[in-house]
Amino acid sequence: MQDKQYLWAEKWPAPAKLNLMLRIVGRREDGYHLLQTVFQFIDLCDWIRFYPVEDGVVSLVNTLPGVDEADDLTVRAANLLKKETGCKLGVRIEVEKNLPMGGGIGGGSSDAATVLVMLNILWDLNLSKEKLMQLGLALGADVPIFVFGHSAWAEGVGEKIEKIDVEEQWVVLIKPDCEISTKEIFSSKELTRNSKSITISDFIAGQHKNDCLEVVSQLYQPVKNALADLSEFSNSKLTGTGACVFAQFESKEKAESAYEVLKADWLCYLVRSVNVSPLYAKLNTGCCIS
Repeated sequence: MQDKQYLWAEKWPAPAKLNLMLRIVGRREDGYHLLQTVFQFIDLCDWIRFYPVEDGVVSLVNTLPGVDEADDLTVRAANLLKKETGCKLGVRIEVEKNLPMGGGIGGGSSDAATVLVMLNILWDLNLSKEKLMQLGLALGADVPIFVFGHSAWAEGVGEKIEKIDVEEQWVVLIKPDCEISTKEIFSSKELTRNSKSITISDFIAGQHKNDCLEVVSQLYQPVKNALADLSEFSNSKLTGTGACVFAQFESKEKAESAYEVLKADWLCYLVRSVNVSPLYAKLNTGCCIS
């Protein structure tokens, strides 16, 4: 696994995540909301390739529509590594986008995390996972969980992360035809901001409430409709502030049955939830990173 030529030649996953629970338990003086949430990965992934270059420049093979190259999270992640370490190397980054934009399942953040993890290895930077998580937080609140790479309980503004194991299940994921303004949701007067804090044991016992669900459903009819359609087959849930909604199933057959019906009306995915990030699974559960 230490053969860098092999590592350069491969394409690397940037997986999606689900928030299995989201509670808002308070607010800091600076306005940031204090949260409790549980992250779990799914095997739906963007895929990233890295091409070494001699000129020391970070660039993209393919840019996202409407996003300047310098503002792309993958470019920012690579340049942040260069600034932090003084690395003089460059790279061309190619992203195969599979995660729906604006779905709240972590597309840009996951891409950035895969860049941090892989260039740390490819460029021989030897930063610790904790340092990469710290750098990731400067790029976005969800980046650290993707660097962490395991299902986790998170608190605070998302920076306090504790590894947990959650049952791995088949999941049907729907992306409604809308994009949620997280700022709008967290600014809503109707949003619950004083939920009682719970423990990991409470979550495992079944407390899976999402405090954003009611407000999002009121403001975004497509999300409300998707939740209703999905609830015909299993308990439907909102991930984070959305827009994606999901349901877990105890068997592949039941998930497939729901998927076959729902895909006629919705942008729909049949996926598997996993505790170990597909990135670290491909890296042999992180053997290349301390």
